[in-house]
Amino acid sequence: MMLCCTRMALIGAALSFSPLSWAASCCGGGSASSLILPKFSEAMIDVSTDMEFYNGYWNAQGDYHEDPQGSDLRQYRLNFGYAQRLASRWQASVIMPYVWNRSEYAGISSNTEGVGDTTLNLFYEAFDGIKCVWKVRDWKDLVPAVYYGMSLTVPTGISPYDDVDNSFDVTGRGFYRVDSTLVLDKTIYPWNVSMVFSYGKYLERDVNRKYGQYVEPYTQTLGDRFLQTYSLGYTSFLENMSTLTYTLAFSYLQEEAGEIDGRSDPTTKIGKNSSSITMAYASMDRDWVYKFTWSHAEPKDGMGENFTVTDVYTVGVSYVLR
Repeated sequence: MMLCCTRMALIGAALSFSPLSWAASCCGGGSASSLILPKFSEAMIDVSTDMEFYNGYWNAQGDYHEDPQGSDLRQYRLNFGYAQRLASRWQASVIMPYVWNRSEYAGISSNTEGVGDTTLNLFYEAFDGIKCVWKVRDWKDLVPAVYYGMSLTVPTGISPYDDVDNSFDVTGRGFYRVDSTLVLDKTIYPWNVSMVFSYGKYLERDVNRKYGQYVEPYTQTLGDRFLQTYSLGYTSFLENMSTLTYTLAFSYLQEEAGEIDGRSDPTTKIGKNSSSITMAYASMDRDWVYKFTWSHAEPKDGMGENFTVTDVYTVGVSYVLR
């Protein structure tokens, strides 16, 4: 049962991680945890569905282990997002997921659902004009679009610290987290290169209950969070001037050991490498963007630490209001 608790806690951790596919300066982009408005646009509505399938886990030493025979762990998420321009260089967004857990693990069955953790984002655009170019004529054409962001994750989901029957019921982490993000994005048609760097800090919380059992009160925080994503994209133009963009991305997520009553808690230290492929179709006027992403983690040693191995399939649509 302890292994099951650990596994589902890691599934909760995975709720707030999704590799990014950006084309932000030209037609907008984002993931389940962030949205970026296209330059000069007023607002954007984004709806996506994640289907996540679990295929074993890495232990604390980075060794891969398969799930027990007969296990079937799945999670489905319906993500609602809205982004709004606040000023010429400022934009904000909110994303809220609804989560379904479908679990068979070591003889335990669970089918639960509920709201996940909500993310609030604020981004500053450190540039004035469109940074997508067709040809490099001077050094200024090489300058990327730069975004500085701040995000707040609000624990609106069901966490291990709520009144849950077992560890398979969780839909969130149970902690507030503040992230700072740097996005570098450059398009020289038909190619696009993006880099995303994010640092997150969890806020301490009081705990007196875990997995439905009351415990001696203590304070807990999770470790500092680091996320980096590198992506390369190629855009092809169709006859009606709509576009198809293909993006390959590599991401690495790491969280350091947390603390309980000021003492190190190495059981919460995690790491995960993953890659993703995204195909996005944008209408001629770029108002509608349809996206499909497959994110994959290799089920082998050394590709993660104390984390689940998953495949995530995401289908989404964005509508941009000019």
